[in-house]
Amino acid sequence: MQDQQYGFDTLVTRGGYAPDKEFGSVVPPIHQTTAYTFESTDYARELFELKRPGNIYTRLNNPTVDALERRVAALDGGAAAVAFSSGHAAIISLMLNLCVSGDEIVSSLHIYGGAINLLGVTLGNLGIRTRFVSGDSREDWESQINDKTKVLFVEGVGNPNANVADLGMLAGLSAKYGIPLVVDSTFTTPYLQRPLEHGAHMVVHSATKFLGGSGNSMAGVVVDGGTFKFAGNPRFPQYNNPDPSYHGMIFATDFGSVGFATRLRGLILRDLGGCLSPFNAFLILTGIDTLAVRMERHCKNALAVASWLEQDPHVARVNYPGLPSSPYHALAGKYLPKGAGSVFTCELKGGREAGGKFIDSLQLFLHVANVGDVRSLVIHPATTTHSQLTDTQLAAAGITPGTVRLSVGLEDPADLIADLRQALERSAV
Repeated sequence: MQDQQYGFDTLVTRGGYAPDKEFGSVVPPIHQTTAYTFESTDYARELFELKRPGNIYTRLNNPTVDALERRVAALDGGAAAVAFSSGHAAIISLMLNLCVSGDEIVSSLHIYGGAINLLGVTLGNLGIRTRFVSGDSREDWESQINDKTKVLFVEGVGNPNANVADLGMLAGLSAKYGIPLVVDSTFTTPYLQRPLEHGAHMVVHSATKFLGGSGNSMAGVVVDGGTFKFAGNPRFPQYNNPDPSYHGMIFATDFGSVGFATRLRGLILRDLGGCLSPFNAFLILTGIDTLAVRMERHCKNALAVASWLEQDPHVARVNYPGLPSSPYHALAGKYLPKGAGSVFTCELKGGREAGGKFIDSLQLFLHVANVGDVRSLVIHPATTTHSQLTDTQLAAAGITPGTVRLSVGLEDPADLIADLRQALERSAV
């Protein structure tokens, strides 16, 4: 099937895969193998030289993983995708595919705390500096861009406070300076937002979350939009100079619109080895089958819960862009017309002590370090997911001692609200 011919709701169940000719399997089979036989020595040589597509070794590619890559690329409207063992593996691989020692990244501070540590500390130890932006304006971002900048990085909807990124503004900066715009779309999935349509060049997903949906497997995916012009761009000599790993091939010109994805697989995935297991790829594909109906329900439940929380006297503030009171409500209307997602925060009036009592009193909401599950989840960011941040960084990211992050699942919203009500009453005692 030609994926471009079909709508989103068809692609979630059919994109990237057709029943195989040998057995007619409707569901992509689990190819639990490490290696593949070669037709001839010439065939093997051409595979290793990247002169023909095919399977070499599961660290590089695998038919089940390939089906997942093709489906996610189709859902995002991208040219190609590369899957990884986790969302973090995807992020660091993407960054190392664009940056070398001495380069810089400009990133929003409104992202997952572990990613802040990855960019600021781990990549910093490799000589790649990240400049974090706490504001939302064009001036805030542009002031951090210089000749060393290789990436603009943002989450479409930020973690944990659901800040909505102005992708159009960032795309304008990207075009002005010749720097790729990378959007982490974990909280939105392609159902709520397709960043490539708003000027982004690459998209990254922690497929562990909403794409899989059931909290049973870890995975990450990078989607290459195929639109960034590496050829002749002086910021990226590694794409324009002959590569010694492949006998002088030039990734910017020898691989058409998928030079980025080809280098990501052929160099970074090959050397770092953060490959996705075929079994986990199968589980994520199974989750994607229900992505559209799940995301619709997630958003409906989240809006009901956020609206109720906003009226509760124990709650100082609710940070959910689907509410008219949110400073991001207009941007949500522009970039998230199907819904504002289901991960957001509220701030309790009693601070850290009230937050602890509240979380410990919940019965339906599970206290775990995850989001995007069919079950509702809760956590205290300042002491867990964002505990690596300094007090200054926490304040700049809008995370207070009383901030609680909710990931609203698919349960009956009346039951969720009842659980929140009794926990809030207990936290005030």
